[in-house]
Amino acid sequence: MTDAKRYCLDANIFIEGWNKYYSMDLNPGYWEILDRLAQAGRVFSPIEVKREILQNDGTLSDWIKSRPYMFKDITDDVQKELRKIMADYPTLVDSIKQRSIADPWVIAFAITEDAVVVTKEMPAGNNSKRIKIPDVCNGLGVPWIDDFQFAREIGMRFTAQISS
Repeated sequence: MTDAKRYCLDANIFIEGWNKYYSMDLNPGYWEILDRLAQAGRVFSPIEVKREILQNDGTLSDWIKSRPYMFKDITDDVQKELRKIMADYPTLVDSIKQRSIADPWVIAFAITEDAVVVTKEMPAGNNSKRIKIPDVCNGLGVPWIDDFQFAREIGMRFTAQISS
């Protein structure tokens, strides 16, 4: 593999993209590019992101199931980072509502894999009770970007055409 920048994708990159502006019927090229980048080892997600996506039955789940190379299994190093993250940022996961379960895994993998976190979340700031991925990344010095910056960094270009 080259020295190219690597990206760890949050679940919302898949879920919101699939259900909104990157939907397969409008933008299949986006998903082809993600697939190629995953095969090349430049993008990945923790297995916990896959589990979160598979909880929702649908076409995204089918797409995800056929791409096991996109998801990384948990290692001892990742578990060590996860424990540190949860000790310092216990409100990152909402265990009562079972939300954001994969969030600390995304950050832990980005740390151990020297990758950039890609998320749709924005920092919560000081006025929120709930902490977000960017808040933790900022606190730990882990680089993070949104999906639009990700598209720019990898050189993705969107085109439009009328289907016949």
